[in-house]
Amino acid sequence: MAYRTITVTVEGGVATLTLNRPEVMNALSSLIRAELLEAWRDVEGRARCIVLTGAGRAFCSGQDLQDAMALGELDLGRVLAEEYEPLLKAVYDCPVPTIAAVNGAAAGAGANLALACDVVIACESASFIQAFTRIGLIPDAGGTWWLPRQVGMARAMGAALFAEKIGARQAADWGMIWEAVPDDAFVAHVAARAGALAAGPTVAYRLVKQALRASPANGLEAQLALEARLQAEAGATEDFREGVAAFLEKRPARYRGA
Repeated sequence: MAYRTITVTVEGGVATLTLNRPEVMNALSSLIRAELLEAWRDVEGRARCIVLTGAGRAFCSGQDLQDAMALGELDLGRVLAEEYEPLLKAVYDCPVPTIAAVNGAAAGAGANLALACDVVIACESASFIQAFTRIGLIPDAGGTWWLPRQVGMARAMGAALFAEKIGARQAADWGMIWEAVPDDAFVAHVAARAGALAAGPTVAYRLVKQALRASPANGLEAQLALEARLQAEAGATEDFREGVAAFLEKRPARYRGA
């Protein structure tokens, strides 16, 4: 399917969705949000890993303010509830591993869209900024939920109040993202990471996400019970049998995801 604001490729089990409005640093218009959600839902059932990245020099500069003003859209609550929330939930709840490949600036809602993915890999020249207070707003697109959980309350508060740029290396040191990679190795590194996940045990990955995300709300007893239930599910898969066989036979596993 052809889209006006994103490009989609699926190869080797990896779906790559590229925000493709480089002239405005891939700002999030109403159209790009709708197209990204449609494309995400389309590839979710066909891919074993999804990569989200941006065209040009930026990952995503956040909400397209010119688009909002042109549409006369002043009801920010409606936009968040009807346009951002379904997209963020689709990314966060995706059953296969997801990677945000942050190739440049990620600002405002663009930064928080990246944080909705399972793993964030950034090039060293990339940066993250919770730019909202610069225009009199609060962090949205999940920012107030993800940031405290990833970097702690002190750093989340400072990032939100000061709206200062956070470099990729600093973001990695804080635990905001998984890793920062030299620019010249970035594309190949992301491809290798995505390929490894696409070749891995898909069911186990889904259960890992389920278990880790339940942990903050659970006590030890509840989490141990959840682990036992999910491990029983993982242990009943062909992937588990293949993994054990490959280990005993000293060969790479050939996972099928069922």
